[in-house]
Amino acid sequence: MTLDQLRIFVAVAERGHMTKAAELLGISQSAASAAIRALEDQHGVHLFNRVGRNIELAQTGHRFLPEAKAVLEQAAAARNVLEHVSQTVAGSLSIAA
Repeated sequence: MTLDQLRIFVAVAERGHMTKAAELLGISQSAASAAIRALEDQHGVHLFNRVGRNIELAQTGHRFLPEAKAVLEQAAAARNVLEHVSQTVAGSLSIAA
């Protein structure tokens, strides 16, 4: 499971449409579909029900969505810590009169 797969899963879940989610993320519809399929296959689960051109969360998808969002939020928080640390000036300063 990758952060990219989680981002795609959340985007599709929130939009209910693979193409709209893919456009939002700047990827192709086929790349989004492949990521969802890989996520489902890796874990032997069914996250979405396909209804014509629309897609809706399956029961497992409903249970997984809050966890996926939490992981993405935690990853963003970790990234912010690293960015903050890299912007912090470190060292010593000597002032002579």
